[in-house]
Amino acid sequence: MNFLQERIEQDGTVLSGHILKVNSFLNHAVDPQLMAAIGKAFADQFKDQHPTKVLTIESGGIAPALMTAFELGVPLIYCKKAKPSTMNDPISTEVFSFTKQKTYTMCMERPSMTSEDRILFIDDFLANGQAFKGIEDLISQTGATLVGCGFCIEKAFQSGRSYILAKGYPLYSLAPIAKLEAGKITWLEE
Repeated sequence: MNFLQERIEQDGTVLSGHILKVNSFLNHAVDPQLMAAIGKAFADQFKDQHPTKVLTIESGGIAPALMTAFELGVPLIYCKKAKPSTMNDPISTEVFSFTKQKTYTMCMERPSMTSEDRILFIDDFLANGQAFKGIEDLISQTGATLVGCGFCIEKAFQSGRSYILAKGYPLYSLAPIAKLEAGKITWLEE
């Protein structure tokens, strides 16, 4: 069991067979020392892919992605879930959020990423992969290359994992979950 799995066991709460609450340290209140360790773990895993930028989605992915970008010495880009009036040349895609039970527009400024970029995508959760499919669409609109996908927590029993692996993208999850059941977590043995 690694440091993130231990922290989840200590401070996380299984709310149902599909929902794990980690807002006391990962995606509402943020533990900076934990984020530093997460950033180092992702940077160590993906450094040989030579990413030029780290990409994430607001807001839960920002802290781990920022620390990863810091460790790699590359810029961070995060996609917004609503188009601000200050965005001059946006690209966008529609994404369905299981957690919020609604569709939203994910967008970013086109010049943030170019066809020369090697993108490392980092996020807090992987479940059904809808947010990832949105990221994949935005990356394809810019012509950049996706060189890896890192997730703090992965619900490996949902469809996101199989989608990413079928596409051939390098995938690394710090806390892959095989099952959430009766208030307990069963970790995926990799």
